[in-house]
Amino acid sequence: MIPIVRSDEVTTALAEGAAIVALESTIITHGMPHPQNLEVARQVEADVRAKGAVPATIAVIDGTLHIGLNADQLEALSQAKGVAKLSRADMAACIATGGTGATTVAATMIAAHLAGIHVFATGGIGGVHRGAENSFDISADLMELAQTPVTVVAAGAKAILDVAKTLEVLETQGVPVIAVGQDMFPAFWSRGSKLKAPLRMDDPADIARAHRMRAALGLPGGQLVANPIPADAEIAAETLAPIIAQAQNDATRAGITGKSVTPYLLQRIFELTEGASLTANIALVRNNAQFAAQIAIELRDKG
Repeated sequence: MIPIVRSDEVTTALAEGAAIVALESTIITHGMPHPQNLEVARQVEADVRAKGAVPATIAVIDGTLHIGLNADQLEALSQAKGVAKLSRADMAACIATGGTGATTVAATMIAAHLAGIHVFATGGIGGVHRGAENSFDISADLMELAQTPVTVVAAGAKAILDVAKTLEVLETQGVPVIAVGQDMFPAFWSRGSKLKAPLRMDDPADIARAHRMRAALGLPGGQLVANPIPADAEIAAETLAPIIAQAQNDATRAGITGKSVTPYLLQRIFELTEGASLTANIALVRNNAQFAAQIAIELRDKG
């Protein structure tokens, strides 16, 4: 049996057929320092509730998969040390050995589907890293989107990635990529990129219908909903380009590889932007949580 616990709030929501939005936990453990991480986690959950849905922050704690965290658990996780960063490859091992781990996009999708939650809000998905033709560094998030039926709301792929190649892999894997409110694929900290999104839907009801239609057609996998950062919070792409390039060069010189690449780059960009990248990140995560709640409500009301 899977050691799984649903919070009281999530248990009630599932029993009543309420709208639920899954939330990842790596933003708490690997995204920012305490106490800011706790403040942001609480704010994102509050954003979901304010839109009429129930938040379910997901994490593995002492070998138990938690779907929704209570206030004490959220605070403890925000201060925990040595927390693993879990994806598809190591999630089961962490649970089996009694470990504690925060869920990435892929692991959160797996847990959400297991719990019967259909919508998940995050910051940005992982993807194809720059130089992947040599390193073969491609995030498991892309393959998870191809096989696990959860609609994921993100501000596109993280801007540190090779976004064009990321879109190519998503297309190959048959993942719908839906931009909201614009034709361009958003670039995480920036609203636009030079890349056109394959699909556009501005109404949460349309996105919910597309989610249900994939299930009706028997198609595997989820949807990526690319929701641009609010205009007043974005950092211009031309401002970020040289900063990202410097961070990439610094990572190469430092010999950073594997799972360590993304957190290193995000921290380096935070330093080079004097904190502006984190401020933008918080804004886009909150924006995604609010939009995800609207999709979840449409799925509930017309499911």
